[in-house]
Amino acid sequence: MLAILSSTGRVLWRHWPALLAWYLAGVLVQYGIVELSGWIGARSATIGLLILPIGILARLIAFVAMFLVLRDGLRSLQAIAPLPESAAARRNTLLTALLASILPFFAVYLGQGMLRDDVAAYTARALEVRDILRKTGVELAETDNATNVGLTIWTGVIIVIAFSARWAWSRWSAKLPRSLAVLAVYFEVVWVFFSALVVSDLVDGVNSWIDHRAAMVWLGDARAWLGEHVLALVWVSDAIGWLLAQAGPILLAPLVWLTIAGVIYGQAIVAEKLQVEHRLLTRLRRQAARVPNPVMRRLQDLGDELSSRFKPIGRALLLMWRAGPVIISSYALMYVAVLALQSYLRFWVTRLVGPHDLLSFWMVFDTAILLIPVLIIEPLRVALAAGAYDTTLGMLRRAQPSALGSAQGDAEAAAAAAGVLPEDITPAAEAMAVAGAELDDEQEAGEATSRSGTA
Repeated sequence: MLAILSSTGRVLWRHWPALLAWYLAGVLVQYGIVELSGWIGARSATIGLLILPIGILARLIAFVAMFLVLRDGLRSLQAIAPLPESAAARRNTLLTALLASILPFFAVYLGQGMLRDDVAAYTARALEVRDILRKTGVELAETDNATNVGLTIWTGVIIVIAFSARWAWSRWSAKLPRSLAVLAVYFEVVWVFFSALVVSDLVDGVNSWIDHRAAMVWLGDARAWLGEHVLALVWVSDAIGWLLAQAGPILLAPLVWLTIAGVIYGQAIVAEKLQVEHRLLTRLRRQAARVPNPVMRRLQDLGDELSSRFKPIGRALLLMWRAGPVIISSYALMYVAVLALQSYLRFWVTRLVGPHDLLSFWMVFDTAILLIPVLIIEPLRVALAAGAYDTTLGMLRRAQPSALGSAQGDAEAAAAAAGVLPEDITPAAEAMAVAGAELDDEQEAGEATSRSGTA
């Protein structure tokens, strides 16, 4: 716990202005995009919904940038994967982190209800604009309005087109201009966004169907009968339900944020330390693999495209598993303390402002006032997740036996963080260490040859 606190405090002290600036920029851009999408959605709900994910993308870029800003202060991560020096390498790091973190970020966004809030704000703004346009005599189509959010034919078409475009980028990115990377990120966000809307709509429909079944009425009557005759059993049932309800904010939420940190930083580790092994495995696979027919090749590409979304998440979860329960429970405890601090800050901010008129003051300034605790907590949350990840990575570095020296220890920790299975860590690390030594020998031989030629 002390190691996590030390790492968190160090990066927070060095980078809190940048964290605050990035978070505030993401919030402001998202607010503007939601307003713009609502204004356009009053005329065309489809186009408005295509603009709405840009606001979520702005929040994602802000969070990824917040994690990357802290990277130079994470000592264990810097020892394994130093910060790139060139601007092109840093842009590539940002792009890779964005594409890898979209799926876990949407899990957080959906789980915390922020996606529902964005859709509600978009719908309210679009309906408000439609009402104004009707009063001015503008004719609007009733079939295309902002309330048509969910599973429709256009939703399915958009998901297929966006996913296909994203797949095309991943397959032919080397031949396409790098400027199209922005579109690749957008298409990734679009298909995940609309898929989340469809899944949410389906879940609501299933829940509504279950609630109206006769079996649910029978279960309610049975529970009422048990409450009259076996009161202790009802108490136990309520206690279990309360524990399950609290498991989300207490355990799942901190693990998801640590997973996001692992996805972002894990991309850097894979890029920096596993290139030799990746080239070797790629060469062997090309020599051993049989060329499939065109249909099987397309299906294999589609499967690789889908599985690539979950590989970074799996690496982050595997890293947490190897860290052990002590470090994870300590991090979860500190995360809950941060959430409690946010509640206290909201309470004291309203008390410091004092009583004012509801319509003339709170309806105007409530958003800005209640943003103050969030501006304090969100940088702290990101710093805590980054510090916990760095502490976990440092524990792996110290725990790995390094018979070939510190280079192998770093390689083993990098392989562990990149998701290599425990029995494969040492061979991979030895291969990387030997490959590094061979590269050094080749470099020294080349320098000696150049010196002899000059002489």
